[in-house]
Amino acid sequence: MTQIHELTALELAAAVRRREVSPVEVLDHTLQRLARLDPAVGAFVTVTPELAREQAAAVEDELVRAAADDVDPPPFAGVPCPIKDLAMVAGVPARAGSAAFADAVAPVDDGVVTLLRQAGTLMIGKTNTPEFGLPPYTEPDIAPPARTPWDLSRSAGGSSGGAAAAVAAGIVPVAHGSDGGGSIRIPASACGLVGLKATRGRISPGPYGTDGAGLATHGVLTRDVRDTAALLDVLSHPWPGDMHVLPGPRTSFLDACDRSPGRLRIGILTEPVIAPEVAVDDACLTAVAHTGALLERLGHEVERAPVPFEAERWGSFEAIWSVLSLAPPVPPEGEQLLLPLTRWLRDKGRKISGHEYASAISLAQSTTREAAATWATYDVILSPTLAQLPAPVGAMRNDDDPAADFAAQMAFTPWTSVWNLTGWPSISLPLEETTVGGVTLPVGVMLGGRHGAEETLLSVAAQLEQARPWRGRRPPLDDGTAQP
Repeated sequence: MTQIHELTALELAAAVRRREVSPVEVLDHTLQRLARLDPAVGAFVTVTPELAREQAAAVEDELVRAAADDVDPPPFAGVPCPIKDLAMVAGVPARAGSAAFADAVAPVDDGVVTLLRQAGTLMIGKTNTPEFGLPPYTEPDIAPPARTPWDLSRSAGGSSGGAAAAVAAGIVPVAHGSDGGGSIRIPASACGLVGLKATRGRISPGPYGTDGAGLATHGVLTRDVRDTAALLDVLSHPWPGDMHVLPGPRTSFLDACDRSPGRLRIGILTEPVIAPEVAVDDACLTAVAHTGALLERLGHEVERAPVPFEAERWGSFEAIWSVLSLAPPVPPEGEQLLLPLTRWLRDKGRKISGHEYASAISLAQSTTREAAATWATYDVILSPTLAQLPAPVGAMRNDDDPAADFAAQMAFTPWTSVWNLTGWPSISLPLEETTVGGVTLPVGVMLGGRHGAEETLLSVAAQLEQARPWRGRRPPLDDGTAQP
């Protein structure tokens, strides 16, 4: 059999079902790789081998029962899947990347954790995240920075940087993440992975979380489109009291990967939306040009698309983001433990009045209507995921000038938050790569769709993956050629 760590999540689950490998063997292999590779990539902040062994034993029992009853076992039985340290796992530290929560332990499992456990996954630990998931780099003070396995001098992105590093390094085939402004898609691009931000309401924050302003959603980081689709089938489960409810797929999201998307009208957008003065790296522009040409060869209609709204209208996102930074219940004595960026954002949030916040919500909604009208004739919008290549560790974090830090974040990722503002789905694909100083780096491209159009995105994403497969690309970390 192919090495365990070389299998996708679906392939590994199939091998477990065929009894080619046991859940305990998978866990042992995973923990060995974690111990060897994680010191270089900084993916994990907590490792939970005892919990994972309990789960592996339970999955083994479930496999025996399923065989005896001639029923299907859970779809991801025996597949390791760590949880980002912004979500709760009962009895496990929940520090959210912050020294202010150094002693916090989760009382319950979040809904997505429950769903992943019911699907048979093994929770081997919590992955690294920046403080409260706020910036697009993962460099908390309570843990080493998360690094892309392609070049250990560069960041894995954020805020799901630890999750992306774990998958890209081949420690696990899939990892939980979340995305409030690009936090799944940014590290997907930096680490050469697939990252989907689902439509607002597709993945419920329930039963304990709330929607708030509706910018953020849970999701996963994977190595291929089919794993992403199959995990969306697992996570798109409603909970009582959901504020946003969407119709399900025609059959399943995994099935959508095997359907032809038909002839689509695709708009190419390379002009930065939220930072129009930013110069986009040539490699990012080339990736979009190559992808657009490939889509044309696949039979789609491709043309330039306009910017969906004036950059000033993105100010509603900034206002909402500042207020949301106040959501973590930091005790007064813990404020001094927060990073300068976090304190700066929370100070901005406190200065926004109730009227200003209500106006920002209203502006975000009217901006969404404007974007829908501007892009009404397009099925998909194609853009770079990032304006720049993976950033060197420390290049954006600026404790002396948090405002400059935030401006650098905007320049780094001037497209991803558009899809959080509108609530529409988008996916980053590792279709391209480039070489800088003799080092190969992944370059992601992003596809965005209409409200509720995950099936279309997954269908065309699978079509692109088949036409230009990326599975054979591996970061140099595991062959010993890369050094911290």
